[in-house]
Amino acid sequence: MQNLLPLIQTALELGLLCGLTTLALFVSYTMLNVCDLSTDGCFTLGAAVGAAVAIAGHPFLAIPAAMGAGVLSGFVTALLQTHMGVDSLLAGIIVNTGLYSVNIFIMGGAAQLNLNHTDTIFTVIKNLLASTPFSGQYRLVTAFIAVILIILFLNFFFNTRLGLSIRATGDNPDMIRSSSVDPAFTTIIGLCVANAFTGLSGCLLSQSQKSVSIDIGSGMLTIALASLLIGRTLIPKGGVLIRASGMILGSFLFRLVYTIALRFHMPAYMLKLISSVIVILAIFIPYLAGRREILLKKLKRHPSRQFRQSRSPEENAP
Repeated sequence: MQNLLPLIQTALELGLLCGLTTLALFVSYTMLNVCDLSTDGCFTLGAAVGAAVAIAGHPFLAIPAAMGAGVLSGFVTALLQTHMGVDSLLAGIIVNTGLYSVNIFIMGGAAQLNLNHTDTIFTVIKNLLASTPFSGQYRLVTAFIAVILIILFLNFFFNTRLGLSIRATGDNPDMIRSSSVDPAFTTIIGLCVANAFTGLSGCLLSQSQKSVSIDIGSGMLTIALASLLIGRTLIPKGGVLIRASGMILGSFLFRLVYTIALRFHMPAYMLKLISSVIVILAIFIPYLAGRREILLKKLKRHPSRQFRQSRSPEENAP
């Protein structure tokens, strides 16, 4: 039990921090019905901007700076697909490719930045909690506060007129046009909001780890997508607040599998395969459950026909 608690805490910390990226996909993929493939580059962008601003001596300013960088990334991605005729998948790939050079530039031409001797938001929270029972849980407290604030914001935002328009754009763009709302505008706003969360996630993870490398966001899209599918499988229905909480739960469970795999000395190069397998299972299990329900409905409608088909030809003969 003593060995299990540190694993759960580590998985919970990473699950909360990376869960912000899962919430970003919740906005773009679930609400807006757009698959944004720029997630990996945008995550690194937020990490690089957050680290650079923190190194300059402004750990709290790093948060809005990283989110603002994410907004710019989402704006470019949305602009390509709404006003320049670029397919949404291709737009994400183009932005993700271009962000590699941008991130290197922000990091001063280096492939890695070190924050060991830099004040971050986590060190500030650690000092604030120094005389409290949560002094050793400052990373978890910081990540928890960030996730709660973002979930509350999503619950508020998607119940406003603009938020409802974004949700309707993902469901039926033609209906939005007939209501005198430009779907291009709602798409831009939705992707800007989503990428702001991705940038925030990268910023917090880099400050938590006290370092940022150019490949910190590698595979983040797969991880976030797997977490989203797990959360959607566990909590398929409900309001924005309930479903967004399910996304965080999915992120925690995914990170728990990761942590357990590393605990059993799984080679690091196998983690990508584990991510792919989890994504396949998260898609296949709901599909299998749906097929089972269809089969049960057919059996209820035609029980005698199914019974005759199961009997031998001799038994069916008059």
